[in-house]
Amino acid sequence: MEDLSLHILDIAENSINARAKNIEITLSDNEEGIMTLVISDDGAGMNRESASKVTDPFFTTRTTRRVGMGIPFLKEAAHAAEGELLIESVPSVGSKITATFKKAHIDRKPFGNISETIVILIAGNPTVDFKYNHFINGSKFTFDTKEIREAFQDVPINSTQVLSFIRQYLTENINRKI
Repeated sequence: MEDLSLHILDIAENSINARAKNIEITLSDNEEGIMTLVISDDGAGMNRESASKVTDPFFTTRTTRRVGMGIPFLKEAAHAAEGELLIESVPSVGSKITATFKKAHIDRKPFGNISETIVILIAGNPTVDFKYNHFINGSKFTFDTKEIREAFQDVPINSTQVLSFIRQYLTENINRKI
């Protein structure tokens, strides 16, 4: 995968396939130059054995194909930038995937279009609530679809007008702060 936004899309889609109704995505950095991506959900979760195998590209619980590349690619991206990948999961509770990267590392993947990734997730999954926290370069921004639903009340979150608003709002508050 070429950028972090594609990793976010892939892992969030895994969460949706695991029947998550709430997905939280956090991208942050610290003063030591470490950038962290955390994606947590309230989906089906995994038992300890499955969680330990999920970084193997030839392990998948899907029946439609015999490989699962998303998490192994994220692990590879983290290791390439002197980081690591941690998976925490509890059956019937959910999963949390944490990837760290040395932010200034030459092999760290670029951010990509995170705003568009979030819009795609919302458009395709209007019953799932997404929360995005962006704490990069000293800026702090949080986006929560629960707040959007409350503000727009009877208008579906995946309507053209709401998605257009979300796209502009996210672009103004994420992409210009990266």
